[in-house]
Amino acid sequence: MAEIGTTRAITDVVKDEIGKAVINQGYLTTLALAALLGGGHVLIEGVPGLAKTLWVKSLAKTLSVDFKRVQFTSDLMPSDILGAKIFNMKTSEFDLRKGPLFTNLFLADEINRTPPKTQSALLEAMQERAITIDGETMPLSEPFMVLATQNPLEHEGAYPLPEALTDRFMLKLKMTYPGVAAEKAILRAYGGELAVPEPRQVANAWQVAECRSEVAAVHVDDSVYNYIVSVVETTRRMNVVDIGSSPRGALAILACAKALAAMEGRDYLIPDDVKAIAPAALRHRITLKADAELDGITTDKVVENILAQTKVPR
Repeated sequence: MAEIGTTRAITDVVKDEIGKAVINQGYLTTLALAALLGGGHVLIEGVPGLAKTLWVKSLAKTLSVDFKRVQFTSDLMPSDILGAKIFNMKTSEFDLRKGPLFTNLFLADEINRTPPKTQSALLEAMQERAITIDGETMPLSEPFMVLATQNPLEHEGAYPLPEALTDRFMLKLKMTYPGVAAEKAILRAYGGELAVPEPRQVANAWQVAECRSEVAAVHVDDSVYNYIVSVVETTRRMNVVDIGSSPRGALAILACAKALAAMEGRDYLIPDDVKAIAPAALRHRITLKADAELDGITTDKVVENILAQTKVPR
């Protein structure tokens, strides 16, 4: 088991390096690292031009892990990401051609641009950490993480994500505009006035495994377990909610909250960890009633209200 403080030391350096390339997105980086250390996947929503791809590339570079990106389009087939067995004329045997999903960090760019058949090809890899091709199941290397992007504004030509796939993303993060000061720094850097910084390799897969070991050892009091269950269960009883969070939502909160605690240098969970992660863990697991959406109610607002109403343990 890793020593207390290992996770904080490593993630602080990783966040600093990513911050050199992608300005003023530290909160997003913190939550994504929590998902990585919690063994989950991340769905990122944001308008074009916010450096989502650069951010993922920077994460992969700082961790020194293999990275693959696939642009999801309407003609993308499952074999384009999983791979296939190709007949070899010389040996008269079928050779395996591995697809880009055989990697550590996989970026599914604009995931809602491809049909559900191809989207569903991710399910086994995300849940089982394995890929099956022609009856042969092959485990994936660790760490393995799917990061998918989608545009909240463009709906024409987009396919809604199947609920089973959406639920497998541990967190849904929203990438926002960087702010006036950060945007000025971006202009100076990419306008040639300053050198564009390159993130350095500051960690590796072995250190990620060490951090995960520390996260797994974080103590959770029974009152905090009750708090998480109460928050998630309340999503199923709200009048404006059609479908509440699945139990996987509670598991996502627990895993990421433990990671946040370790990233703060603590070996115990506190309610503030749960509050910090709950919106990202639940916003994509709640389906609102049609009239609620017409009234301008959002899932974030629902989660905010639930956290305000739920009694916090001492």
